[in-house]
Amino acid sequence: MSNINGRVLKEIFLYAYHSLAKNKEAVNALNVFPVPDGDTGTNMTLTMHSAMNQLEKSEEEAVDKVSKIVSNGSLMGARGNSGVILSQILRGFANGLEGCQEIDRLFLAQAFEAAAATAYKAVMKPTEGTILTVIRKMAEYASDHKMEDIDLDEFMIGIISEGNRALEDTPNLLPILKEAGVVDAGGKGLMILVESAFRYFSDDKDYVNDVDFHFETQNFDAQVRLQQEETGNITFGYCTEFLIHTKDSETKTEDFRDRISSLGDCVLVVSGEGLIKVHIHTNNPGQVLEHAVQLGALEDIKIDNMRLQNEKIRNSKKTHLMKEQKELKKFSFIAVSSGEGMNKVFQDLNVDVLIEGGQTMNPSTEDFLKAIDEVTGENIFLLPNNSNIILAAEQAKSISKRKVHVIPSKSIPEGMVALLNIQEDETAEKNLEIITETLPSVRTGSVTFAVRDSVIDGVKIEKGNYIGIEKGKIYSNGKTLKDVTTSLIEAMYTDSCSLITIFYGNNVLKEEAFKVKDEIKEKYSDCDIELVWGGQPLYYYIISVE
Repeated sequence: MSNINGRVLKEIFLYAYHSLAKNKEAVNALNVFPVPDGDTGTNMTLTMHSAMNQLEKSEEEAVDKVSKIVSNGSLMGARGNSGVILSQILRGFANGLEGCQEIDRLFLAQAFEAAAATAYKAVMKPTEGTILTVIRKMAEYASDHKMEDIDLDEFMIGIISEGNRALEDTPNLLPILKEAGVVDAGGKGLMILVESAFRYFSDDKDYVNDVDFHFETQNFDAQVRLQQEETGNITFGYCTEFLIHTKDSETKTEDFRDRISSLGDCVLVVSGEGLIKVHIHTNNPGQVLEHAVQLGALEDIKIDNMRLQNEKIRNSKKTHLMKEQKELKKFSFIAVSSGEGMNKVFQDLNVDVLIEGGQTMNPSTEDFLKAIDEVTGENIFLLPNNSNIILAAEQAKSISKRKVHVIPSKSIPEGMVALLNIQEDETAEKNLEIITETLPSVRTGSVTFAVRDSVIDGVKIEKGNYIGIEKGKIYSNGKTLKDVTTSLIEAMYTDSCSLITIFYGNNVLKEEAFKVKDEIKEKYSDCDIELVWGGQPLYYYIISVE
């Protein structure tokens, strides 16, 4: 392999991105928990997609300029913890290539060293056995062997071999990976990118022509959204899209289409090459996904709240005019939320801007930056309300020139408690200190369904089972939603509990939710029990125990 110039580097990045996109489901499958969350492979692919959009618009051909464009694009598009860490790896890689005209062995080593250092700095408490370990081991190999008289091919083979050894060792560093029998998903995604970059120079450059549903789905949806924008009339509020990997017959696909047709409108079910692309506007996305999971593994789950989007479109001009007239506020609040009921609670708590997102919909760094531009507060608080979104919020804070503070809320209930503890007469720094001390007193559990068979903590879980989760641990699972929910609350309850709040989702009947409340109230009469309609998709119940 000869040294790499800027033109070739662009091709390498694009090839590596396409390879990751083709293999993202394999990366998603490595996630330990079988829940319908935003997945590692998807988040890393979306992060790279943002970078490639910027790269394809550019005519730059200098190595350092090309790598800087990729870095900036990934920073803005970073989604989820894995996407943010990947963007930091690319940022460090670009810094290591500063002033480079052609990548040789020394520049490549410098880039890997800077990539590892930047990634570790971005994480407050680095965890070994993750993507961080993999990039660090590759950087250490590159540093140790950069002065050897070997060509770039041999040097890269050594780096890749060391990365794969580190990846295979991740289960020995993280027991939960060993129990699940998988390697770290983020590390695997990184190795796909690095190996593909090297493979670009081999004969194995064939692209797998995956079924491309983007164009037809986009066009299909555009007419409906235009009509909604003009009339403001939305019967079914959630635009739900996903892919099903299946080996089932066309007849079963047609049966599936018929079953979900009663759940909404604008139904599009397109199949080909073992994949089914599903698009539907519905008020019950969870029911649609329950039907879908019977056909096969799900990926690229995307659920948009069209009522909220439509309201934003219709009010955008009005908001712009009002913004100019607003007096500067002391505090502004930006919160990530999912579900009409949850949104209403946050609005009642004086949140200025809501970002639609959460599980399956991790907002990007750019989403936060756009929201920051909309508010007028002297101090701006970001509430990510999901552990997988905190890094993206922190990254937006580091990029913005405004006074931004990230409240490390890991769930929607934590975000609500944080807002209730804001003291207007205190400084932003003091409020952040008070809230950070308060958040650990809030326990959050959730009830969803399993998208595949698995074994977690020695417990066998069947696809389609209801599962109750708190802090990454599955406390209950079974085939009866009410039993799983009450068992989860029982596991979360402590003698010091004073309030249990039950947020029921879009796929739970009000009558059924009241049955859960009544049973819990009878069992824990010393505790206040509140039932709130959250309207969240995918998660039947979100439980807060304080």
